[in-house]
Amino acid sequence: MLTNAPRGTKDILPDQIAGWLLLENKIRELCGLYGYEEIRTPTFEHTELFQRGIGEGTDVVDKEMYTFTDRGDRSITLRPENTASVVRAYLQNKLYANAGLVKLFYVGSMFRYDRPQAGRLREFHQFGVEALGEKNPAVDAEIILLAWEFLRGLGLTDLKLKLNTVGCPACRPIYRRKLTEYFTECADELCGDCRRRLTKNPLRILDCKVDGLKDFMDDAPKIETCLCDECREHFAGVKNFLTAAGVEFTIDNRLVRGLDYYTKTAFEIQYAPLGAQSAVAGGGRYDGLIREIGGDSTPAVGFAAGLERILLALELQGISLAPTKKITAFVVAGGEAAQVYAFKLLTDLRRQNISAAMDFGRKSLKAQMKQAAKSGAKFALIVGEDEVANSTVTVKNLATSAQESIPVAAVTDKIIS
Repeated sequence: MLTNAPRGTKDILPDQIAGWLLLENKIRELCGLYGYEEIRTPTFEHTELFQRGIGEGTDVVDKEMYTFTDRGDRSITLRPENTASVVRAYLQNKLYANAGLVKLFYVGSMFRYDRPQAGRLREFHQFGVEALGEKNPAVDAEIILLAWEFLRGLGLTDLKLKLNTVGCPACRPIYRRKLTEYFTECADELCGDCRRRLTKNPLRILDCKVDGLKDFMDDAPKIETCLCDECREHFAGVKNFLTAAGVEFTIDNRLVRGLDYYTKTAFEIQYAPLGAQSAVAGGGRYDGLIREIGGDSTPAVGFAAGLERILLALELQGISLAPTKKITAFVVAGGEAAQVYAFKLLTDLRRQNISAAMDFGRKSLKAQMKQAAKSGAKFALIVGEDEVANSTVTVKNLATSAQESIPVAAVTDKIIS
């Protein structure tokens, strides 16, 4: 039906906007504190960017992307995530030119064709940060700490930080081979998706929601037995920095995230009351992505957090976000002759940064007063023929019902005192 939004999308209504604005304001405030600058990338990109960046064989690329051919016969995809887009912008705009660490954040819509459920929509909103150009594990820890402090700063408790390493191109092939050998022996017990992953991307079997509950998963090889010295030292560094910052974490050997570009550090922050969709933020290091997309080999790390899921978590915990700001004054015009006078008053108030409204439907004085009370305004400013003739306004305090007539020039001082 034309009166329904497409399945998996959702209107954000005026009475919900306050919560979104609060989140976005906290994001910008916190990122400023950490020295991250905002970037805004296009909503769609060339499809190949995500195929190469995210990796074919992943659920995102194989099943979830919104891809179409434009009128120039180019394959275009609505962004399913924003890291690949940020990396593309980093390269195209030569943000690396001044060398050193480039620290960016974004807030925006992402699109994935998935089964809609609580906390998971086909158009969803993410906040993410990316730090490009530094391999020090302290940057990994800073990224994780930023995500942690953001969620804790909103008042969420019941948060769990899960941490793992997924190795690098030097040691991950060894681990992949061990996983392939192990899961081949129990291939008959794997779900259809995991049987396909067995040859394409066996690491993804580890976080399968279906096979993850089966007994054979407990004995799957652990990556810690395959790590090279560099990855082992890097992971130890991340843990040391987090411990120094007083952040508790749990090692989860089956945490691999869903995108191929991750190397070394992988992490997830979970809010258990959300159940199956408990991850509210996650990310990791992606040292190979920039070279894969066409740049020089450059270390990088980042995370993304789903805003819908965070809002749901806040609701579950009973945390109320800031209410919508109410107007200060409602201008009531008694008769048509007072309409122009009332409109000028309304305009003058707004030009003095005072929120104000009036009725444009030419309702009766009584109906307008009811509308003023319903609006939540502090004052009703009543003007009629007498007020027009004498350049006055009758100011009524809607909380106490006290009212007085004052010169129109004194209205501002009266209602902001």
